[in-house]
Amino acid sequence: MSANVPTDICFSFSGLRARGGRTGPHKDGWGMAMYRDNQVWAIHDPRPSADSDMADVMSRTSLKCDIVISHIRQANVGHVCLPNTHPFSRLLWDTTWSYAHNGQLDTPQSLSLLSHFPLGTTDSERAFCWIIEQLIAQFGDTMPTVQELTKTLSELCDRLRAKGVFNMMLSNGQYLFCYCTTKLHWITRRAPFKPATLSDEDMTVDFKEVTTDKDVVTVIATQPLTDNESWQQMEAGEMCVFEAGELVAHVKPETAPEA
Repeated sequence: MSANVPTDICFSFSGLRARGGRTGPHKDGWGMAMYRDNQVWAIHDPRPSADSDMADVMSRTSLKCDIVISHIRQANVGHVCLPNTHPFSRLLWDTTWSYAHNGQLDTPQSLSLLSHFPLGTTDSERAFCWIIEQLIAQFGDTMPTVQELTKTLSELCDRLRAKGVFNMMLSNGQYLFCYCTTKLHWITRRAPFKPATLSDEDMTVDFKEVTTDKDVVTVIATQPLTDNESWQQMEAGEMCVFEAGELVAHVKPETAPEA
């Protein structure tokens, strides 16, 4: 999620949580990174989100944030354990960056690392460390403009996509970078707000009752979380960057490869 005002994710997380072992197979842990005023706090739990008491609390607690990355895991590489639970985080340009990956990469050990190493054993975290090192090698100690960073990140993600499936979200608390290989959808909600109904839970929220006319909230998910709204589907090789709920940078391939 990316929003222009601090917003809770109780509604969206309730739908996502159900897919972690009840309506979907992603039962191998869940986690969440939450940004407010460029500060981040995170929760990780190797239990299925559908059965997690901690996830139940988060689905009912209105912690209002600017950006949230939440991930439910289906283990392909690495054991089911706390160190392998997304989102992962690293310090870059004096800011904590959070990252989550959906998919699987071939020969992740070929991603050579010099100074940033994974704490767990997933291909996902190794790819994150590789991205961090590539960004430092290109831009040094100073964060580039969002346009420069988007271009470079898109090129790095293209290289990782050549190794398999690489759907990714990455944020520093200001920008939310989203890259698609196979499945990624997004929706921006703004006035006039309408009711929305979850696909995975018997739950409906009328957003006009909990928002103001100035609110802008974008939600991104592998599959649409609601069944009565129009979500935009991203293409393979496409990157969208959101700031305060708005699309601020975009890389769209001229010809996307077949899925």
